[in-house]
Amino acid sequence: MTKTSIIVAICLMLALNIAAKTKVHIVYLGERQHDHPDSVTESHHQMLWSILGSKEAAHESMVYSYRHGFSAFAAKLTDSQVIQLSELPEVVHVIRDRFYELQTTRTWDYLKHTSRHPKNLLNQTNMGDKVIIGVVDSGIWPESESFSDKGLGPIPKRWKGTCESKQSFNGSTVCNRKLIGAKYFISGLINGADESNWNTTENPEYISPRDFNGHGTHVAATAAGSFVPDASYLALGRGTARGGAPRARIAMYKACWHLASIGTATCSAADMLKAIDEAIHDGVDVLSISTSFPIPLFPEVDAQDAMAVGAFHAVAKGIPVVCSGGNAGPASQTVTNTAPWIITVAATTQDRSFPTLITLGNNITIVGQALYQGPDMDFTGLVYPEGPGASNETFSGVCEDLAKNPARIIKEKIVLCFTKSTDYGTLIQAASDVFNLDGYGVIVARNPGYQLNPCDGFPCLAVDYELGTDILFYIRSTRSPVAKIQPTRTLVGLPVATKVATFSSRGPSSITPAILKPDIAAPGVNILAATSPNDTFYDRGFSMKSGTSMSTPVVAGIVALLKSLHPHWSPAAIRSAIVTTAWRTDPSGEPIFADGSNRKLADPFDYGGGVVNSEKAAKPGLVYDMGVNDYVLYLCSVGYTDSSITRLVRKKTVCGNPKPSVLDLNLPSITIPNLAKEVTITRTVTNVGTVGSVYKAVIEAPMGVNVTVTPSTLVFNAKTRKLSFKVRVLTNHRVNTGYYFGSLTWTDSVHNVVIPLSVRTQILQRYYDEN
Repeated sequence: MTKTSIIVAICLMLALNIAAKTKVHIVYLGERQHDHPDSVTESHHQMLWSILGSKEAAHESMVYSYRHGFSAFAAKLTDSQVIQLSELPEVVHVIRDRFYELQTTRTWDYLKHTSRHPKNLLNQTNMGDKVIIGVVDSGIWPESESFSDKGLGPIPKRWKGTCESKQSFNGSTVCNRKLIGAKYFISGLINGADESNWNTTENPEYISPRDFNGHGTHVAATAAGSFVPDASYLALGRGTARGGAPRARIAMYKACWHLASIGTATCSAADMLKAIDEAIHDGVDVLSISTSFPIPLFPEVDAQDAMAVGAFHAVAKGIPVVCSGGNAGPASQTVTNTAPWIITVAATTQDRSFPTLITLGNNITIVGQALYQGPDMDFTGLVYPEGPGASNETFSGVCEDLAKNPARIIKEKIVLCFTKSTDYGTLIQAASDVFNLDGYGVIVARNPGYQLNPCDGFPCLAVDYELGTDILFYIRSTRSPVAKIQPTRTLVGLPVATKVATFSSRGPSSITPAILKPDIAAPGVNILAATSPNDTFYDRGFSMKSGTSMSTPVVAGIVALLKSLHPHWSPAAIRSAIVTTAWRTDPSGEPIFADGSNRKLADPFDYGGGVVNSEKAAKPGLVYDMGVNDYVLYLCSVGYTDSSITRLVRKKTVCGNPKPSVLDLNLPSITIPNLAKEVTITRTVTNVGTVGSVYKAVIEAPMGVNVTVTPSTLVFNAKTRKLSFKVRVLTNHRVNTGYYFGSLTWTDSVHNVVIPLSVRTQILQRYYDEN
C-alpha cells in the first residue's frame, strides 16, 4: 500500500469514526423569533448550515424543527458541533437527547364524579363536549368501544390537527368525531437508540399512531373514554366504563415506543418535545402526559427536561399540562415533573378491593388480594421452602429464587414466599416458577399496596408481611400444613379504605423543595379501561393497570371539564381550584393513610392538596392565580440568568437585586424547607365566587410553629376582585426538625379554600450562617 493510499484510508476511518459519534441533541432557542412556522424552520436550517458547511448536510442532520409553541430543533451532531452551536449567542441550551419512562369504572363513583344531579359538573359542561384533550403516550387502539363517537356533534371548528395514516392505521377511516387527531413521532428514538435497543424487525411495534402495548389506549380512555356498558375484567363485576370527560375529543400524539429488549416502552425527549409542539399548534385544550424521568432532576427550563420546557410554552398559551409524579415511592424526594407550571399527580387506591380467602388447616381464614377466577381449591399441601436438603439441593423461600428449589418440594403444593421487590412482575414470575415445578398455587408476602395482575388462571395471591408471617408460623407449627383458596370476590364501598399507593412518588421536590409536589392525588391502582389486544392482561377489550400513569388522566379529564366550565381561567387558576378543594379524608370521611413501610397518615408530600374533588373544584370561591410574569419571578428566584429567561419568554428580562423569594410564588400551598428565623410570605387570591364575599382566615399551625395572617379578613366587592395577605411564620423549635404540617383556610361559610402548610426547622443552618 502506498503512503498516499494509507493517508486516504486514515482520513476515511476518521470520517467514519466522526459520523459514528453523532448523537441526537436538542438545540433550544427559547420563544419563537418569527411568526410564520416556515420561517422558524428556515432559520433552524440556516443555523445548522453555518456549522455543518452545506445545505445538504444540514437537512441530513436535522431530526425535528420545533416551530409552533417555541423555537428549537433536534439534530444529529458530533461533540465538536455541539460546542460550536453552544457558543452561538441565540442558543439557550444544546443538550443530549434523553429517554422518559411510562408510569403505568369504579373511579368516578368513588370520586362522586357522576351525572346524577342536574347541576353537577358533568351536566353543566355537557360532559366536556367542546374540549380537546391531547395525550402524549404510546398510541391508541381506535377500534375500542371507548372511542365511539355515537351521539357526538361536529368536531370543533378551531381544530387544526390531522390523523396520520401509516402501518395498520388508516387515519381517514379509524378517526372520527371522538378521536379527532392521531400523530406519531419516532425520529428521535431511531436516530438516538443503539442498534441493540431498537429495530423494526425485533420490535413488534406499529410505525404509526396505533398502540402496541395498550398504555396510551388505557390513558386516553381514562381521560375521555365514551360510555361502554357492561364493561368487566375477568368477570370481577360489571359496570359502565367511561372517562372523566366522556364527550371530550381525543388527540393522540404517539411519542413512546415498545422495546422488546426491555419489555416496556420508552420515550425520546426529542420526540416528546415535537409531540407537545404539534399539540400546541393543533389546538388542544389540555395535555395529559404520563411519563417521567428518574432522579436526579434537571433545572426546569433546561432543555434536558423536555417535559418542563414543552409544558412551559403550553401553559404560557393557556393549556394546562397534567403529568404523572412517578412510581418511585414510598421513598421521599422521588417526585418528578416538579416544575411549578405543571399539575403533578400522585396515585391512591379507591374503595374497591379484591379479597381472596385463604383458609389454613387450623381453620384460620386469611384475606389476601388477587385476581383469581378459577375453581375453589380444596385443602392442599402448603409449603415454605426452607431447611437442610441434599448436598446438591437449594431450598429458598425468596420469591425470586423459587425455581432453584427441588421439584419434589413444590409439586402439587401451594407455595409461600417472601419478596422485597416492588415490581409486580415478581408475583407473575413466582407463579410461573411454581407452575413449571408442578405446584398448585403461590402466596407472595410483600410490602402492601402494589398492583394486582392475573396469572393466566393460576392462583397467585398477595398478602402483606404480617399475614405472610402468620401463614409461615402455621406451616412451622404442624407436620402436614394445608390450605384452601377461594375465587376472588369484588368488594366496593365501605369498609375499604383509601390509601396513597406504595409506588406513588413522594415529595418534597429534590430540585426546589419550596415548591410543593405532588399537587393533587387521584385513583391510580387497578384502574379499569380500554387497552390493546397485544396487552398481556387484555380481557374483552379492557385491562386493569396501576401507576401514576393511571391517576394522571383522571385529573386531566376533570381539568378538561373545568376548562369547559371556566374557559378564561388560567392553568394556574385551574390547578388552584383542584388543590384548595381536595379531600384530605377519603370521600366517606375516613382518614387517608400512606401505604409504605410504616403506613402513616398521609401528608402533603404524599398527596399534595389531597384527593381530587371535581364538584368542589368547579366552585372554589377563591383561586391563587399566576401567569408568565409570576413564573419569570420564580426563574429569577432560583438563579436563572437574565439572558436565558429573556429567550424563554421572548421579552427583555432583568432580574431584580436582591432576587425575589421563591417562597412568594403565588402557589396554593406554603412550603418552608429551612425555617430558622422569622419569615413573612405574601400570597394573592382572586375572588371567582359571589361578588360581595367576605372570607376569614382559619389557621391549623404545624406543631411548634407560630403562624399569623394579616389581614385576617378579606372583603371583596365589585371593584375589588384581588386581595393580598401576608403570612408570618416563626418556629419555636430549638433543634433541627423534620417537616410538620398544617393548613391555612379562607372560609366564607360556603367555601373552604384550603392550602397546605409544610415547615421544617433548620437551626443548624442559622448557626453556620452566624458563625
